[in-house]
Amino acid sequence: MSYETLRYEVADRILTLTLNRPERMNAFTARMADELIDAFDAADADDEIKVVIVTGAGRAFCAGSDLERGGDTWSKHADYIAKQAASERYVGDGGGRVTRRIYDCYKPVIAAINGPAVGVGLTMTLAMDIRLAVTGAKLGFVFAGRGIVPEACSSWFLPRIVGISKALEWCFSARIFRSEEALEAGLLRSTHAPDDLLPHARLLAKEFIDNSSCVSIALIRQMMWRMLSAPHPIDAHEIDTAALAALGTSADAKEGISAFLEKRPAQFTDRVSCDLPKFFPWWTDRQFRKL
Repeated sequence: MSYETLRYEVADRILTLTLNRPERMNAFTARMADELIDAFDAADADDEIKVVIVTGAGRAFCAGSDLERGGDTWSKHADYIAKQAASERYVGDGGGRVTRRIYDCYKPVIAAINGPAVGVGLTMTLAMDIRLAVTGAKLGFVFAGRGIVPEACSSWFLPRIVGISKALEWCFSARIFRSEEALEAGLLRSTHAPDDLLPHARLLAKEFIDNSSCVSIALIRQMMWRMLSAPHPIDAHEIDTAALAALGTSADAKEGISAFLEKRPAQFTDRVSCDLPKFFPWWTDRQFRKL
């Protein structure tokens, strides 16, 4: 796909996705949704990419949905319901499709929020693993103030990140708050001066790249996210056991132990494209518990 709303740049095993509509404060469109999904598909398929960073061009991260259609902005969402009635496969609106794709990603995803992020501009980051922002950035879950509700699966993600009380406070009030409040509530990992934001995000990405097996990371990412809604620790125990059995004899496991004993950096060679365990993705396999 040729990208019109994104910049796709790979360097040092880091893919930097830059929302690139600066003249519209990177406002979210259907085209941007399709391009983000395609970009994450490409990232998962490329073994040279180990971490994804998402940021924005210009002074904003993302100002939310593009409101050029005025009061008819949300009318198009009725089309998703009509399409769903004729399909056995759930598709849904663009923001939700993006967060679901990010949720399924095999690589760590870091949000580098370089400026205002409201509406879908903020909810899209909830499926990302770690969020950094510039100091003083304006953030907001403004949906109730527009007569609608939070989207992009945020009613699932947000309470898990900051707790139900803070999630409801932000959504009920529809107010704009600053990144310092988001940091205190645990929505953000850290805040930075504008010139320091991407360097800090890349330093964090480099820790993942230098120290960890990409196959281990792919499994850990899905284990952690999916166990958030597991009803009992046995669900985690089952996948722990299967993953340890599968990875325990892998080339990366042998290298990890050798590197530790020899007091040297590990040189992991297993690849996400071909070395994930046979049971992955286990959440789609009804026979998993029989393995």
